[in-house]
Amino acid sequence: MGSEIAPKESNVDVLIIGAGPAGLMAACWMAHLGVHARIIDKRNTKIVCGQADGLQCRSLEILDALGFADRVWKEANHMIEICMWNPDPATGQLHRSGRIPDTIVGLSRFQQIVLHQGRIERFFLDNIKKYSRGEIEVERGVLPEALEVDEQKVEDDAAYPVTVRLRALSDEEATPAQQLSGSKVPDGLFRSNLVYEDDEEDLLKKSQARAPGEVEVVHAKYVIGCDGARSWTRRALGLELEGEATDFIWGVIDIIPITDFPDIRMRCAIHSANDGSLMVIPRENRMVRLYIQLKEVTPDASGRADRSKITPELIFSAAQKIISPYKIDYEYCDWWTAYQIGQRVSPSFSAHSSRIFLTGDAVHTHSPKAGQGMNISMQDSFNLAWKVGLVVRGICPRTILPTYNDERRQVALELITFDHKFSALFSGRPAKDVMDAEGVSMEEFKQAFLRGNLFASGLSVDYGPSVLVAKPREGGGGQEEFDKRQKLATGLPIGMRFNSFKVLNQACARPWHFQERLRADGRFRVVLFAGNILDAAQKIRVDRWCSQLVAPGSFHLRATPKGDKSDSVVEVLTIHSAKRIETELLRDFPEVLHPFDEHTGWDYNKVFVDEESYHEGFGDAYTKYGVDREKGCVVAVRPDQYVGWIGELEDFEGLQGYFKGCLVLRGED
Repeated sequence: MGSEIAPKESNVDVLIIGAGPAGLMAACWMAHLGVHARIIDKRNTKIVCGQADGLQCRSLEILDALGFADRVWKEANHMIEICMWNPDPATGQLHRSGRIPDTIVGLSRFQQIVLHQGRIERFFLDNIKKYSRGEIEVERGVLPEALEVDEQKVEDDAAYPVTVRLRALSDEEATPAQQLSGSKVPDGLFRSNLVYEDDEEDLLKKSQARAPGEVEVVHAKYVIGCDGARSWTRRALGLELEGEATDFIWGVIDIIPITDFPDIRMRCAIHSANDGSLMVIPRENRMVRLYIQLKEVTPDASGRADRSKITPELIFSAAQKIISPYKIDYEYCDWWTAYQIGQRVSPSFSAHSSRIFLTGDAVHTHSPKAGQGMNISMQDSFNLAWKVGLVVRGICPRTILPTYNDERRQVALELITFDHKFSALFSGRPAKDVMDAEGVSMEEFKQAFLRGNLFASGLSVDYGPSVLVAKPREGGGGQEEFDKRQKLATGLPIGMRFNSFKVLNQACARPWHFQERLRADGRFRVVLFAGNILDAAQKIRVDRWCSQLVAPGSFHLRATPKGDKSDSVVEVLTIHSAKRIETELLRDFPEVLHPFDEHTGWDYNKVFVDEESYHEGFGDAYTKYGVDREKGCVVAVRPDQYVGWIGELEDFEGLQGYFKGCLVLRGED
């Protein structure tokens, strides 16, 4: 008898399972941080058509930090206005009942846009290739088949405690059978929650039955499961999504419409009197996505709907009824799918002492009408992956890793609550009058839309107390001191993302949105609001603060690996409020604020002034950040742009304490 060939074995710092937007975001961080990572996906190709399409403000800020928001922005359709359409109370005829801005004015330098998920994935792949120098690329047609954790090694920073057995699939096995309905148009039913079977087990049986395929045993320090609502990783951990489905079935179809409906190029929320509801999302390339309530399809006693009844023709027929008396038709259909509205969340987003993590649809599912699926999934990974990457590199201690579960599970729970109410309002019948208790009040729906816009933007996220967010814990005291520190910068709430206003580069007068300087490169930032640097007393305060920053025991020096540049772990950025033309960079600002390199000279890109620009107006940053223009303050910012700590220039000890909790500081205290 011939002996079996032992499978190939390898080590990797981070193994990412799933190459959708959540997985690609995680891989992108690893590329930017220089971490040895691999990303696998059971499918043999990225998304070609359909799937998610909406990008909210916060997601665009994140993509800008990674370096490719401009590519998305140029190709996308921009969402400027939402139109509400409801039955006229007098005639019962469909009419436009209101308009609201699609994005709340002044929240962000970006507004909501729509672009096909496949293009967004393409931009991610290009960015990953660029920053990893080709070292990280998606390994397609690869399926995990077993996962084990050595609990004796999970607390050892140098160990590879997670073992995952991978199997290579044939091209046929790795190709999804998209046309589950028999339609000739590509559909997304194979990804929909109307498909109740998990295909991994069947794929493994097929693969194992044929001649032995390629098998590899991977030993990983960390595993990130980004493998969707029917996540193999989650099931391997024994976790189940908790929640419930509703009786509402919705169809989705991407078409180039031929119609007399006047607002077809606006985002529209349409409630018909008796035929259900419809959402219109104008897309790029003349396309429009329609989300359509399917009243003809209802779940059975087990809560399952018969997906064989759902066809593009059924979905579009429902849309025609809802939009009547307006006419709509099409010749070109790009993609379609259907789903059952439900809200579910995993009891935990991590396992095995924060060695295995789950992100995106693997840990929370909800309706897509609020445009949160891809956004929340990417934001999960954006929160997580820098933490894992910096722990792998020895920059941060493993104690920061549990903050992912605490921070993002709370966001998911808030999303589930919002989506539950929003979906019920959208799917409900419009109230005929004030006495119609069973109908949905259209004024209530409009107000929910307005409130929902803030939540949906991603800008209302407010992380709780942790080693990364210097807030008092409930019942733990310190509230008075926290309030005092927060008042130093009322426009920069601790635990929320660092908002962006225009400031000028001190050296060249170029205007920048300050957030553009907070790149996703893994560095923490200390933002010194230096105030009026030309005032003698203030200059003394700034000089004293800078001398502490370069003192031997400073976190700034102790966090920097030997031989690295002084700003490789913590970058110091300055915004002052004195007149730019009366201020000199080299004369008025200590060297640590514009470090000198013997090969490249002074760094001219770290000191900024809050002043009016020649061509782009006045950002009035100090006022909008709520900072005193004379005295300033100090703000610590996490690598994901969230505010972690605020204090006076005199409170260097407090700043030192913050970084002592979230960085590995070398040497003695």
